[in-house]
Amino acid sequence: MSEEHQCNGDCGHCSHAAEERQQITDCKLKQNLAGVKRAVVVLSGKGGVGKSTVAANLAVAFARAGKKAGLLDVDVHGPSVVEMFGLRDAALEATEDGTIFPVESHGVKVMSVGLAVPDPDAAIIWRGPMKIGVIRQFLEQVDWGGLDYLVIDAPPGTGDEPLTVCQLLPETMARGAVVVTTPQKVAAADVSRSLSFCDQLAFPVIGLVENMSGFVCPRCGERVDVFSSGAADALAAKYDAPVLGRIPLDPRVCASGDAGEPFAAATADTSVGGAFAEIVAAIDCSDIFASK
Repeated sequence: MSEEHQCNGDCGHCSHAAEERQQITDCKLKQNLAGVKRAVVVLSGKGGVGKSTVAANLAVAFARAGKKAGLLDVDVHGPSVVEMFGLRDAALEATEDGTIFPVESHGVKVMSVGLAVPDPDAAIIWRGPMKIGVIRQFLEQVDWGGLDYLVIDAPPGTGDEPLTVCQLLPETMARGAVVVTTPQKVAAADVSRSLSFCDQLAFPVIGLVENMSGFVCPRCGERVDVFSSGAADALAAKYDAPVLGRIPLDPRVCASGDAGEPFAAATADTSVGGAFAEIVAAIDCSDIFASK
């Protein structure tokens, strides 16, 4: 009886086939993102700094500035973008060949795992490979069409989701990170890890956004630093990254998010609305995108 060769997956033939499959997949991803001019990945080293609120309102602010904008929520375990845009009852549409169409809201094309699960209140219990596969699917199969900006909301920290996004976005496209912090030193210590993460991956940093940066009285206009101040400036100096803007505290931001209406959608004349407009302008003029 002749012995048959049992391949363990490490032979040259299998390795070559795997490389070919990976090349085909990467090619599909690049083709699908060919219409996206610029990608902005919103990061933070810790939770509670308002990263998703910043990401959602940045996308809307881009749309208000006349840009074609998209928002991809890759925060698999906490997809809050669905609530912020009032999309809990929205339904995804897809073709037989697997093309997925994002939901449009407030002039922004929105995609989130929260739109794809039947029960928005159910916990999503996925390990790394499942999360990586879904993020790749969002980048490869969602019909983003032509966009000036694709804003990507990544979960806090430096784990699977932000790592996958930063590694999958083609180096040939204009891409960069916006890192969100709050004014306290404790937050800055954690956010510093996001900047180190970008440095280790050689992923460009567009700049920093200091959220909850003081409170502006809606009656008299006086500004008060509720928390300590200076965290963004310290990080900017340490990592040679510009501060794109500072967003003051405003209770209406929270209320609008709970109501499914991003604050920047209708309040450009407020201090918060003006801050988002300034940040969008700073990103648009960033040296990261100057040559692309």
